[in-house]
Amino acid sequence: MKSLVCRQLAADYAGVMLEERDIPQPDAGEVRVRIEAASLNFPDLLMTEGRYQLKPELPFVLGMEFAGIVDAVGPGVSGLAAGDAVAGGNRIGAFSEYAVVPAAALRRKPDAISFAAAASYGAAYLTAYVALVRRGNLQPGETVLVHGASGGVGLAAVDVGRILGATVIATSASEAKRRILAEYGADHVLPDSGFRNRVKELTGGRGADVIYDPVGGDVFDESVRCIAFDGRLLVIGFTSGRIPSVNVNMPLIKGFSVVGVRAGEYGRQFPEKGRENIAAIWAWAEEGKVRPRIHAEVPLADWRRAFEMMRNREVVGKVAIVM
Repeated sequence: MKSLVCRQLAADYAGVMLEERDIPQPDAGEVRVRIEAASLNFPDLLMTEGRYQLKPELPFVLGMEFAGIVDAVGPGVSGLAAGDAVAGGNRIGAFSEYAVVPAAALRRKPDAISFAAAASYGAAYLTAYVALVRRGNLQPGETVLVHGASGGVGLAAVDVGRILGATVIATSASEAKRRILAEYGADHVLPDSGFRNRVKELTGGRGADVIYDPVGGDVFDESVRCIAFDGRLLVIGFTSGRIPSVNVNMPLIKGFSVVGVRAGEYGRQFPEKGRENIAAIWAWAEEGKVRPRIHAEVPLADWRRAFEMMRNREVVGKVAIVM
């Protein structure tokens, strides 16, 4: 089978190569999946340079999420059989023609979405759900300001905000991406700088009740100036490259909270709530409520093009690597 392997940590993917490997066999409690599509996430790029908090032992197969067809099941597995369409992830190993994972890491693929969409769904929508529901307590009728809205986790937040009945203001640096966001369904679309006064205007001077920020840097700084009293500023990440800080007199005077969001860790700390979170987002997919957007489907052999698209910030939604 063909697999995309990181053999050494280096810039410009110099340590990444496509290799032929033996097809693995499932052990007890495991399932082998013939992968149809896998999702490219920004952490995949960081892992090739050792700049992500997860640092797998070298060499390792890249790829965090996938969807495909059950090919074989190991002893003790029940509820899954060869031919079942599934989606899941195991943090690494998805950029391959086959993967062996614990049966517990899989869910049945909803009929309402494609293999590419199912592969690209879990991490982005789980992040948005934990952020907006668990940590942000977003209520119907409130306003959510979503930064980095054209990225995978940003676009998922636009979708989840819509499902929750909020008014969604989305920002992006690119005019072309802002047009797509308007077509996608954001109520208002703004540039990702100089948005402060417009957010105030759109909210009658109040400011945004919830701000979803995977960008950090200057975007965070300006967000502090347009958040509502009792607002929740959700820290998702720092794609701008600068980790910002805030003078604590600002949360004191304006009465807002700065809230960290780590969706996976939330589930590990609160296992029952974690299971509820996962069940909730996949129920939305089963019911056809969500609209995951696939920017491009790229063959595994052309993996470098997919990585470059993400690094160059060309993507609106997610890129799927297809086998």
